Amino acid sequence: MLSAAWDAAWLGIVFVAVLLVLHLRQARHPYLELRLVLWVVAIAAPWETLLIRTGLIAYPHGALWVGLVPPWLLALWVLFAIQVNVLFRWLRGRWWLAMLLGAIAGPLSFRAGAALGAAHIPDMATTLSVLAVGWAIWMPLLVWMGERSDGIGTLP
Repeated sequence: MLSAAWDAAWLGIVFVAVLLVLHLRQARHPYLELRLVLWVVAIAAPWETLLIRTGLIAYPHGALWVGLVPPWLLALWVLFAIQVNVLFRWLRGRWWLAMLLGAIAGPLSFRAGAALGAAHIPDMATTLSVLAVGWAIWMPLLVWMGERSDGIGTLP
C-alpha cells in the first residue's frame, strides 16, 4: 500500500509475489492454496471495481485502466488470501465473530490506506458504511472458502 502511495506499486507486487511463492512452498497442498488465492482475487476484482465505479473510493496511483482495480490492490488481496488458512483459521465456525471482525477491521484497513495516500475516499462515512457491510460478508466468506480449500493443514 505504501509503495502505491509513493507511485512505486511494482515494489509491493514483487514483494507479494515472493511471499506467495514462499507460502506455496510451505503448504502441504500448494494446489489448494493457489486455488484459494485465485478464487479470492477473482471475486475481489469485481468488488473493488464496483467500489471504484460508484465513486466510493479512488486509487490515484498504479491503475492500468481508468475505472478498474489497480494491480497493486489485487496483490493486497493475494496477501490477504495467503493468510486465510494461517491466521484466520480460528474463525472457522465462528461466523458471527468473523462478521464482526470483518465489519470493523475491513473499513479500518481502507481508512489506513487513505491516510497513507494510497486511496482517496470522497465521502468517508458512506464509504466506511458500505465497506463495513461488505466486509461483514467478505470475512466469513473467505474463512469458509479457506476451510474448503485448505492446503496448509497443520504445519510441522
